[in-house]
Amino acid sequence: MAKFIIKQSGALSGEVEVSGSKNAVLPIMAAALLTEDGCELNDVPALRDVDVMCGLLRSIGSEVGEDYGGNRLLLQTRDIGSVEAPYELVKKMRASILVMGPLLARTGKARISLPGGCAIGARPINLHLKGFRALGAAIEEGNGFVEATADRLHGSNIYLDFPSVGATENIMMAAVLAEGVTILENVAEEPEIVDLANFLNKMGARIKGAGTDTIKIEGVGSLKGARHSVIPDRIETGTFMIAAAITRGSVVIRNVVPDHVKPVAAKLRECGVSIDGGGDSMRVDASGGRLVSTDVKTLPYPGFPTDMQSQFMAFLATVEGPSVVIETVFENRYMHIGELNRMGASIKIEGSIAMIEGGRLMRGAQVLATDLRAGAALALAGLAAEGSTEISEIYHIERGYSDFMGKLRGLGANISRIED
Repeated sequence: MAKFIIKQSGALSGEVEVSGSKNAVLPIMAAALLTEDGCELNDVPALRDVDVMCGLLRSIGSEVGEDYGGNRLLLQTRDIGSVEAPYELVKKMRASILVMGPLLARTGKARISLPGGCAIGARPINLHLKGFRALGAAIEEGNGFVEATADRLHGSNIYLDFPSVGATENIMMAAVLAEGVTILENVAEEPEIVDLANFLNKMGARIKGAGTDTIKIEGVGSLKGARHSVIPDRIETGTFMIAAAITRGSVVIRNVVPDHVKPVAAKLRECGVSIDGGGDSMRVDASGGRLVSTDVKTLPYPGFPTDMQSQFMAFLATVEGPSVVIETVFENRYMHIGELNRMGASIKIEGSIAMIEGGRLMRGAQVLATDLRAGAALALAGLAAEGSTEISEIYHIERGYSDFMGKLRGLGANISRIED
């Protein structure tokens, strides 16, 4: 298994370019199943999760042309060879469940192994299934699989009990080929939802309201191929914002959508970090003086993203004074705290509340990446910690960050990758 060795790196500086969004490209790849025509996706990040989704689509019958040098994917599914997503692929990535809506819409049947992914808390698929049932599908569960069948999907009014991103995406993809109108209420409002809706509309779907809490979908008889460029990854953007802040550096981040990272920028500014820029770039500068602590509460978009909670906590551990982090989205997303404390942080947990006594001297240690974002947080902590930090299980990090090590090195980070 590979490891990262990270040594205290001083203030990062220079420029870094953000890749396409992991959380946007995966549902868009699944959506390509909705047509027999070819689709071209650009700004596709070179990630393990993208590789897994390519394998899953191939197992279903898709032709996949990969051009990672140009960050481009060509997808075409003339015929569905299988409506089953096999366990050996689905167990690697929770987003595999997103092929269920497209398969159900196009063939009237989908059989999916219950998904895996990061162990950050209970993420049941009941909301996905609730939506499929409302559209007229019959659902059967057993032996680790869930199967949905329908002679014809019909539009419906569907209210989600929680604004789940995955459920919003899956139901939206199923509804685009359903007969009649579907109204989805209390849905997720993330930028990735908007990007998926934009792609589907290019294919000929009729979707309005993406990015709000209510989406209206007028079903169509068929969809066509489309060309689409994936939005920049806002979590990667936020991670490099923290990399600049935690090292008290000054970094220009390019290929960003500033509106997508407003909550992270607002909290960094509260701490005294300078953030400015325009268009598709921003400068994050933490070199100007003493920083102060702040409190953070994760919420569905447009609130502070749960995917940035662990990275921001690592930063707060280096800032003088007490701070509080409250996690409201995933109940098991504090596994990085024990590892940060091994590095000298002082963080205590009471239920969903983490209390941080910041400003303690951080020292390098052997730590474990328990999930994708926890791994990124430990890497950021290692940049600021005295001595050397060894991070194992880095496949989690490589699932979600394209050329993570190379981009950090380009900013002056002392990071290397070794095979154990």
